[in-house]
Amino acid sequence: MGTTPSRTFGSVAVAMATPFAPDGSLDTSSARQLAAYLVDEGVDCIVLSGTTGESPTTHQPEKDDLVRAVVAEVGGKAMIVAGAGSNDTAHAVRIARSAEKCGAQGLLIVSPYYSKPSQEGIYQHISAITDSTDLPVMVYDIPGRTGVKISDEVFDRLADNPKIKAVKDAAADLPRGIATARRTGLEYYSGDDGLNLAWMAIGGSGVVSVVGHVAARKYRAMVEALDARDLETARKIDEELHSLVEAIMGTGQGAVMAKEALAMMGVLPTPTVRLPLVGASQLELDNLRRVLTAQGYIE
Repeated sequence: MGTTPSRTFGSVAVAMATPFAPDGSLDTSSARQLAAYLVDEGVDCIVLSGTTGESPTTHQPEKDDLVRAVVAEVGGKAMIVAGAGSNDTAHAVRIARSAEKCGAQGLLIVSPYYSKPSQEGIYQHISAITDSTDLPVMVYDIPGRTGVKISDEVFDRLADNPKIKAVKDAAADLPRGIATARRTGLEYYSGDDGLNLAWMAIGGSGVVSVVGHVAARKYRAMVEALDARDLETARKIDEELHSLVEAIMGTGQGAVMAKEALAMMGVLPTPTVRLPLVGASQLELDNLRRVLTAQGYIE
């Protein structure tokens, strides 16, 4: 990693929650409002239909409607990246091609989940999706959800594809990530809000955040501080954000807690999620409200 990392996908990205109406239907009006809010808060890349966007329970044409709505709202102000995740490669290819037609400017490709394919299968899966469009790709490595890590050898091979630009890392292995980034030249983005400072301090290109739904301004300030070699300020911001990161990500259900926070803040009209996700417990809500109040996000 160089001292000034390249940033194909910006520096403060948010894995945007997908707003649903109380009846569970897609709410594109709220999606547009949320996207505009995030951009106003300093986000320069919005990732749609990722884990936090509840991608396993949104379907075409919903995914296409979401991309079109967000591109129409903020497409000229932030990069719009669409998740093309599936454990069915042909399905993922259809998602990717359709997202490109709807105006997406990049793709997020996660390794196949549940199937636990071989490393060769992972390589061919990601390559097939990448080669199906002209869009730049961020590969998502999150073994805690997929059940399998992407190997060093596969990253080396993927890096030879000029459309594969970056990795969203949620493998919680910084030494390996550093080595892979240096070896391959791929841009690395933190996919774990608890490690955002660590990744950025060692030369990461940026963050793909869930907590950024609430704290994008602070993450923007953290990135700017680190770009200015002001580690003291960056560490102070990270410390300030610790309780918020725990409140939103501590249960492992970032999609649920991000929506609850946005609803408390009046950014979303409802925190509706789709099964198998369910709403937060009262204990989780009380803790979240305390943290948001203490940090001045709500009164």
